[in-house]
Amino acid sequence: MNLKNKVAIVTGGASGFGAAIARRLSQSGAAVMVADLNGEGAQRMAAELSAAGSRAAAITCDVSRETDYRRMLTDAIEQLGGLDIVVNNAGTTHRNKPALQVTEEEFDRVYRVNLKSLFWSAHHALPHFVQQGHGVMINVASTTGVRPGPGLTWYSGSKAAMINLTKGLALEFARAGVRINAVCPMIGETPMMADFMGMEDTPANRERFLSRIPLGRFTHPDDVASAVAFLASEEASFLTGVCLDVDGGRNI
Repeated sequence: MNLKNKVAIVTGGASGFGAAIARRLSQSGAAVMVADLNGEGAQRMAAELSAAGSRAAAITCDVSRETDYRRMLTDAIEQLGGLDIVVNNAGTTHRNKPALQVTEEEFDRVYRVNLKSLFWSAHHALPHFVQQGHGVMINVASTTGVRPGPGLTWYSGSKAAMINLTKGLALEFARAGVRINAVCPMIGETPMMADFMGMEDTPANRERFLSRIPLGRFTHPDDVASAVAFLASEEASFLTGVCLDVDGGRNI
């Protein structure tokens, strides 16, 4: 995929899926703003991309806060010369457990990070895309937003809302030349894996979850990065409102 002369923001870009996405977009030619609540991690990732010969910048950002989200977009435009792609990857979950054991604090945090961030993205990124007549937004949802997983009811609900919002926004902004899509990964090898499983991350416990995946392995960060790079590219120029399962057949 050729993303030469494009500028992208990747939220949650310091680790996991986000780090792989930042690397892949950079390798495809895009300048990348790495945004993360972990500012030091974002700086390290941006330094890695720069050392590989790409243009990159970093910012500490709480995507659930309007001031942070707006500043992230402004800094990307000022430091990297524009904005063409926004990847809303930053997310969180409550630990896998019965629905009625999830606290109000946990619920609020999940919905602030997973959905309020999309609200701010729509309010600040989409007007910029409309003004310039083009742009791509890609939201990292989850297979549980399509097929809820045991013990992840409230998290699954936030991702189901993200999928629905992706489609609704895609309809609203298509005539403006803006494409809005989502990817839906299965459980993957990221720092949140133990929370998704609700138990210690051990080989034995992993096997319990692998049995649900037809292709027999977890989602790798590079799987998600490849899907995002494709949706961001001109090869996907006729795709909008797509929610692409990256799940090894889990949702069949």
